[in-house]
Order: sequence, then C-alpha cells, then structure tokens
Amino acid sequence: MWAERGSRPEAVKQTEYDWVYLYASVNPLTGASSAMLAPTVNAAYMSEHLRMVSTAAGPDAHVVLVLDGAGWHVAKALAVPANVTLLPLPPYSPKLNPVERVWGYMRQRYLSCRIYRNYDHVFDAAAEAWNRLDADRLKSLCATSWLTPAN
Repeated sequence: MWAERGSRPEAVKQTEYDWVYLYASVNPLTGASSAMLAPTVNAAYMSEHLRMVSTAAGPDAHVVLVLDGAGWHVAKALAVPANVTLLPLPPYSPKLNPVERVWGYMRQRYLSCRIYRNYDHVFDAAAEAWNRLDADRLKSLCATSWLTPAN
C-alpha cells in the first residue's frame, strides 16, 4: 500500500475467516495452467488436481510438478498419474516454487484489503482473481532461469 510519508493509511480488515483453497499448476514455459477451488486441503483434492493436470497435458506428455512439502502433497493416499512426476522442494524454500509468486500477485492485486460477506463471496472472489490471470501473466510470474530448457 502506498501512502504519503508520515500518514497512517487505513485499510479494511476482517476479523473472522472463511477459507477457500486454490489448487493450481502452471507451465512456466507456456503459461498453460490447470486449477480448481476446494473447501479444504487433503490428498483426495490433490489427487483430483493431479488427474486434471495429467488429462490437460495429454497421454504423450510427461509433467514434472514442483511442489513444497505440504502434507497433502506427500500423503500416502495421494494418487499420482503415470505421466506426472512430483519434484519436492527442500523444506522452507518458497522462493524456489514459481507458483508462490502467483499467490502473492493474486493477494496483492485482487484479494487483500477487502471484506467478504460469506464463504460464497470468498469462493467467487478467488475464482475471479484466478480467471483474471491470462497465460502471458502466468508465464511472466512463473518464469525462472532454472526451469528454462538449455538450447
């Protein structure tokens, strides 16, 4: 938030919480993505997201999915499609996960400093925020030198 030096800017703040979880994967080379909203995080929803990623990539493609060590990313009950490989990051390394920049961008541009009436309002706001991100924006946010193929 920008404000004049010495001033105390005000922002709306909500003291009760409703949560919506966005499962999303982005191809940093093309900006192609798969995403779904869910009311919670668990292996079943993560498995469904992996199935969506696998289907979107197609049977002739192989997806390497970079992810952190969240419990639902490493759960024994996780169903990982044959054309998907999970690449876990070291603990406490969010800067290595390109999709973290997408979450920050969405919060800063579309979700922070707002009052949400109820769960449906939170859900709709999250869906709208995700849908405002086109492939070029996602590619820009997720681009990183270590994910760029060598020529």
